[in-house]
Amino acid sequence: MEHRKSSASARRSAARLAAVQALYQCDMTAIGTEQVLGEFVRFRLGAEEAGEGPLVEPDRALFAAIVRGVARRRSEIDRAIEGALGPQWSFQRLEVLLRMILRAGVWELLENRMAGTRVVIAEYLDLSDAFFTGREPAMVNAVLDRIGRAVRDEGSPFDPAETAADPVSAGRAAEPDGGG
Repeated sequence: MEHRKSSASARRSAARLAAVQALYQCDMTAIGTEQVLGEFVRFRLGAEEAGEGPLVEPDRALFAAIVRGVARRRSEIDRAIEGALGPQWSFQRLEVLLRMILRAGVWELLENRMAGTRVVIAEYLDLSDAFFTGREPAMVNAVLDRIGRAVRDEGSPFDPAETAADPVSAGRAAEPDGGG
């Protein structure tokens, strides 16, 4: 039996995909965050009136929050990712799209308390599965799981040194349990 997402859930998923795409565009073109957000709203997210837009209208507030939040906290997010990567992964050598998926996921774990940890991990794992067929999805799962455990457990400040282990050996996140 196929699991169908609710309309609100599908809109949040679409927002996450659009955010990763916008972050990718920012990184590859060095165009500012606000300009990229404007272009996405005008030409990609707003194209549904012309019949050319996404099948699901993204949650525009979540989309903008992710893109702006990653831009605002980029160095902190990158340090967290570097600390959670295993020894076989180098942050600087990660494919750009993979870095954007991780950045967006980490921002949500840090700031989007409306989405549960398992939901955030599952959403970005789905995105990584859509773009990568190798070990990358397992690494995304492990990195987000480590960071999620560190930043979402009360009284447990994130210490990157404590999270560095082999992320590929970790299992996949549990299925979404709503709220994402």
